[in-house]
Amino acid sequence: MTRPTTAATDGIVLTGACVTLTGRPVLHNLSLHLHEQRIGIIGRNGSGKSTLMRLMAGLIAPDHGTVRVEGVDPTRARKQMLSHLGILFQNPDHQILFPTVDEELAFGLLQMGVPKSDAQAQVTAHLARHGRSQWRGVSVATLSQGQRHWLCLQAVLLMQPRTILLDEPLAGLDLPTQTRLARAFAALPQRLITITHDPASLSGCDRVIWLEGGTVAADGPPAQVLPLFEAEMQRLGGLDADADLAG
Repeated sequence: MTRPTTAATDGIVLTGACVTLTGRPVLHNLSLHLHEQRIGIIGRNGSGKSTLMRLMAGLIAPDHGTVRVEGVDPTRARKQMLSHLGILFQNPDHQILFPTVDEELAFGLLQMGVPKSDAQAQVTAHLARHGRSQWRGVSVATLSQGQRHWLCLQAVLLMQPRTILLDEPLAGLDLPTQTRLARAFAALPQRLITITHDPASLSGCDRVIWLEGGTVAADGPPAQVLPLFEAEMQRLGGLDADADLAG
């Protein structure tokens, strides 16, 4: 697939990246330059999607090869990374750290070095812009699942990262919440990299990467990659894969 020339420091660049976890190779010699505005990463459970997300976010380092986000090593420039890359996990309870809404929203700003009074003012203004001034001081435990997802997204957006990683962002949500979040994602100016096993959620992407066994099985526009993925999943679904007993 031919892509427009892009600066080597723009977006996320993996060069020969390999990851082994608990003695098992998970990612094999991945070389990717992720710079499009809407990118989907698809694959079965165990294909390496989650490991790739953790690698891009700097939560783990490659055993071999390199990862660069906007030209910097994400494992070594943690503070700088806050303005480069944000993450929205599938389960907001794995992301939320503080008991109240405003504390959660202010945390990233404080980590970036924003004075506490300025961070609090930004949070107050942000909630007011979204018609949620009444959320100030509210316990996170009282929020619905969809509201906690919204809270995590806003905490990321307040740091104004250039790229946001979305980990199965609509999984487990009811249809109205899915619709609201999908509409919010579509309006964002940031680069979005969506990691999922659901091909239907990636039809509007600029680029889709299919991971299989820790390597790239296909990489291109959705109309090219998704039919290949779906055909292979249909083939695998027709096999009686769990019939054999362990030896």
